[in-house]
Formats: sequence, C-alpha cells, structure tokens
Amino acid sequence: MAIRAVLFDLDDTLLWDERSVREAFEATCAEAKREAGVNPEELEHAVRREARALYESFETFPFTKNIGINPFEGLWANFTGGEQPEFRKLERLAPGYRAQAWTRGLKALGVDNTALGLRLAEQFPAERRSRPIVYEETFRVLDELKGHFRLLLLTNGAPDLQQEKIDGVPQLAGYFDQIVISGTFGQGKPAEAIFRHAMELLSIGPEEGVMVGDKLTTDIKGANGVGMRSVWLNRHGIDRTDEIVPAYEIASLNELLTIVKA
Repeated sequence: MAIRAVLFDLDDTLLWDERSVREAFEATCAEAKREAGVNPEELEHAVRREARALYESFETFPFTKNIGINPFEGLWANFTGGEQPEFRKLERLAPGYRAQAWTRGLKALGVDNTALGLRLAEQFPAERRSRPIVYEETFRVLDELKGHFRLLLLTNGAPDLQQEKIDGVPQLAGYFDQIVISGTFGQGKPAEAIFRHAMELLSIGPEEGVMVGDKLTTDIKGANGVGMRSVWLNRHGIDRTDEIVPAYEIASLNELLTIVKA
C-alpha cells in the first residue's frame, strides 16, 4: 500500500542535538580551563560520567528511561511540564543534580571548588539553549514532503524540554500535522502504544506510514513492532547486528525522498 504519512524523530534526525550538546560542553569546559586550569576534554568526560551515575541513582530513573530522557538532557532541563508526579520530583532534583554533576566532575580532576561547579552548572544550560542547530537538509526535505504526505513528529523526552527544542526553531512546527511527545503521552518509543496513538492521530494503518529516525532501539524497533516501514538514518556509518533490522537504511535525509515517493 502507498505511503500516506511520514513520522519523524526529532533529536539527531531533524535537529542536530548531539552537536548542540557537544558544543555546549566545549564552551563550558573552556571556562573551567580558564578558571581552574583543567583539561577541557577530561572535564567533559568526568562530568558525563558523574551525571550518568547520579541520574541512574535517582528513584525517577525507571520513569525517565521509560519516557526516554537521557542524563545530559537533565543537565539543562527544568522539568516544569508533564502531568505525572515523577516530573515534579525531577523538577526538584534538577538544580542539585546539575550542580553535583559539575562539582563532582571538577573534583575528579583534583579541583574542589563548589562555587565554580555551581557556575558551570548554570552556564551549561545557557550554552545549550543558544545552540538550536538544524541539519542542512532538514527543511529541504520537509518542503518536498509537505502537502504530499501527512507529517507527524514523534519524539521522546520531557514535554517542556522537547517543546523548547521545537520552539527554538520557529519554522519547524508548522510542517507537522501532529506532534507527539512521549512525556505527554506517558510512554516513549519503542512502546507499541505510542506508535498506535500516532497512527490514530493520522488516521492511517501501519502499512500506510513510515518512521524515520536515528536510533535502532527506539525509532526502528518501535516501528517494526507495529508493522510499519522503518527508515534508519545512519549518518555516522554505524555497524549494526541483525537484532533490529530497518526496512531501509540511509546516510542522509535527502535519500528519504526516493523511498517515500517510489
């Protein structure tokens, strides 16, 4: 059956989130080098390690894993949105989490400076918010698809943070007939329920849609689970096993046009 709708992941599919985070770390760690003489790359590694360990120690970890919120989003998210009580816990935890991650990262490099840790914890969110980076081909591809297919944005994450990312690129939202955020729905990809919800919003069956995303374990696994065609956007040439097999593999969004218009 012909494709009637295209479902897109957001982070590292349409928005270059990995680069935004990397550049925010670089700028923040450069400040730490100026203030305390630390190696920026070593500090980034230490902060990422400490952040992950802290994040996984919180009672909210199973919830964030289910919704699809990673530790580094917690370094700049406010968690003011979402109806679930876990979001209120995250809202209370977030300021201390950010401060501890940076302070412990510094301490791992021999710098015991709580004031600097707090300052870096405040700088990182500002640096990340100043970098809403979009892939070069994103709007060209969306322009080609708009009007010919129904378009839906299906993204994992906290409602306020994902909405902030979307709002950071003002022209993005207008391309989509529907936007589904896992933190609002209550489950994240790859859960079948969120894909079925998306299909209901689009009034399509699984054979009429195609899911495009960069993560095998969420985007591709979820689409495969409901019988929808899946397109794995593998920009970095990552090798995969046959555990999760996409219907198509592309290295650039530009290649999607040939698939959906076939």
